Amino acid sequence: MAKPWTVLLRASFRDDADLPRYMQIAHGLIHEIERGRLLPGEYLPSSRDLATALAVNRKTIVTAYEELIAQGWLVSGGTRGTMVSTSLPSAESIAPAPLAAPFGDTEYPFLGPPDRPIAIAPGTWRKLDEGVPDGRLFPADPLARAYRKAVEQASRDNGLGYRDPRGLPRLRQEIAEMLRRQRGLMVTADHICITRGSQMGVFLTARVLIRPGDAVLVERLTHEPAVAAFRACGAKIVTVGLDEDGIDVADVERQCRRHRVRAIFVTPHHQFPTTVSMRPERRLRLLELARQFAFAVIEDDYDHEFHFGAQPLLPMASYAPARVIYAGSMSKLLVPALRIGYIAAAPQVIDALAYQISLIDGMGNSVTEDAAAELLATGEVRRHVRKTAQIYAARRDAFARSLEQEMADLVDYRLPDGGLAFWLRFRDIAALDRMEARAPEFGLSFASSHSYAADDSAERGLRIGFASLTEEEAREVLRTLRRCADK
Repeated sequence: MAKPWTVLLRASFRDDADLPRYMQIAHGLIHEIERGRLLPGEYLPSSRDLATALAVNRKTIVTAYEELIAQGWLVSGGTRGTMVSTSLPSAESIAPAPLAAPFGDTEYPFLGPPDRPIAIAPGTWRKLDEGVPDGRLFPADPLARAYRKAVEQASRDNGLGYRDPRGLPRLRQEIAEMLRRQRGLMVTADHICITRGSQMGVFLTARVLIRPGDAVLVERLTHEPAVAAFRACGAKIVTVGLDEDGIDVADVERQCRRHRVRAIFVTPHHQFPTTVSMRPERRLRLLELARQFAFAVIEDDYDHEFHFGAQPLLPMASYAPARVIYAGSMSKLLVPALRIGYIAAAPQVIDALAYQISLIDGMGNSVTEDAAAELLATGEVRRHVRKTAQIYAARRDAFARSLEQEMADLVDYRLPDGGLAFWLRFRDIAALDRMEARAPEFGLSFASSHSYAADDSAERGLRIGFASLTEEEAREVLRTLRRCADK
């Protein structure tokens, strides 16, 4: 007799879904675990029995089981079969429930930039990024056609005036559909607010969440612009530990008992800057702590599409939408210059974000938003991601080979499962100091190792993007970095 959850699993199949059937089954099993219908230590049906119950090929079930074992949701019990990992916490509390003369000195006070302003260094430098796509790979013709169509349509429809600060309805609908199909978020256009990049989304989220004195938790190594946004809104930054499995949830609990925590900022898919993925049991425990201490989880999923090993874990927002504010960007999907990000959250939060946008921007760039919606609707974005994912995988491997040739004695690193950057840990900090001090002499500019540290206890390292560099360009850059580090 089929178990009740197998009936629900079979009913969830969609023939028109972008995901292959084995991934639909894998996602379905994850949701059953998260909802507590499959408990830690419980054995699943054999691949043959489940294939019969779901009316699919047995190999499809085997592939789904192997995927979930690789991700840590399931474990193999040998001859006894496959069971739900016993390291996962109880899921009961995880259920699901925005030309004059130049000025001289001023005679008024103002808030100046920090000692290390967050900006691209001026001058003609070879800028090493922290993981951005190669804009040369995006075909100009489809983008030009999309812009032309957007302008013509807006002109006909009198759509070049002020519009909804939440963003163009068509783009919000396309992004909601993308999130439903590819990331498991049950959202509609009412759950989406368009921003000018994910950083604007994080800042707006800070504006609607934080009051002066509220504590915001961040990992000791994290995204400096996000920390700056929280501080600008009056937050007290509290750091927590991080290891090879992601955030230290025990440390999160300790800090929650010491501080009035309003939010936590995480990048669980590929942690920024270290690239590690947060394990399933830690995700569930973090969400349980969010419920217990009533804080928001700000999930920045900045590069979900680029994963070169096992399939990526579902975003936390897909199974705990009442506790998560989800930030994303189309910069990695298309090109950063389009400046399109988005927030997915409860409709009342979206309304609050839209109000903040109305104070600083009035509305976004509706022509660009309509062009982006056209690229999504026509499948151009999907085709581009499929093509570039293969290119970036090859560039990742070539970058690793060049690292071995040029810097094997200086750095330790792990081959990233996904994302568009490497995290380099230096065996000799003096070599890192020389590299940073001498880089301008060699015409190089990159983010300081200090920029990733949210407190003085964090290790130092460099995050270097590989996707925007050809194999030859990467080899040249690493040779130059090596010369910078030499005595």
